[in-house]
Amino acid sequence: MSPRYANQHVAANGALNNRAALASVAVALFLCVLKGYALWHTGSIAMLGSLTDTGLDLLASLVTLLGVHLSAQPADAQHRFGHGKAEALAALFQVSLISMAAVTIIVRSVDRLQGGAAPADAGIGIAVSLIAVGATLVLLWYQRRVIRRTRSVAIRADNVHYQSDLLLNGAVIAALTLELIVGVRGADAVLGIAIGIWLGWGAWRASSQAIGELMDREWPIERRARFLEVASRHPELQGIHDMRTRTSGSQDFVQFHMWVDPGMTVAHAHRVMDEVEARLRAQFPGVEILIHPDPVGHVDRNDPLAAVDAQELVDEQRAGRE
Repeated sequence: MSPRYANQHVAANGALNNRAALASVAVALFLCVLKGYALWHTGSIAMLGSLTDTGLDLLASLVTLLGVHLSAQPADAQHRFGHGKAEALAALFQVSLISMAAVTIIVRSVDRLQGGAAPADAGIGIAVSLIAVGATLVLLWYQRRVIRRTRSVAIRADNVHYQSDLLLNGAVIAALTLELIVGVRGADAVLGIAIGIWLGWGAWRASSQAIGELMDREWPIERRARFLEVASRHPELQGIHDMRTRTSGSQDFVQFHMWVDPGMTVAHAHRVMDEVEARLRAQFPGVEILIHPDPVGHVDRNDPLAAVDAQELVDEQRAGRE
């Protein structure tokens, strides 16, 4: 794939990611003001937890906006593979904020349990939480549309934040209802602890993809298998080996060696590579592909994985997972 085509794809995805990040910032700012007002009236620990999470969401969304902006910049002389990993770094920053919020909320909840204080003005807290649920649902719907198009790790991490917001707001409603209407003392603090644990678990899940991207983890097995199936349709391609895949932000990269008839001319082999790449580009738009031709059976390095047919390697990994 030409760098120009790849840059156009990155720019298009970057525009979508930027809009999703701006929407996230706007929603977080609105909810911070709303929940701050509710906390002032209720004094609820669960509401404090929800406000803390939303405040961190606002900061994290600003970092996400910066990350997706940097990620969308085209490749240059100093960053030949582009700037996609800025998204993974932004996602890890979000994870650190979520983790700190989880610990803070749990500590405050334990203090509330020991102190025995109760929140007030349940109606205001419940109304604010219901408004927050509605705003969050709209944002999640929009973010998921963008993620399906761009597979942005930063927007996905932001999406995890707002998924937890739904639970947080539900917990606030439950806490205020149980504590002030039903009369169950300590419900606010107990649900605050549950919120902190949930946030910590969400941080752990969000970190795995960002770390995998920074470590150049291979594509999922199913995606690699489909890629190989499309490539192998060309009648003059006699095998693929030493295939390597990775993802950087919204940009995917694949490089592989293909076995061809040793009697092929360079011009003929180049035509075959162009045809294979065209088929792959139609099924995997936006992927940057690098192909190296080898005569059948030839292996360049002593790497034990390099000599293995790529399809056989994928089949073995799939069998091991099952």
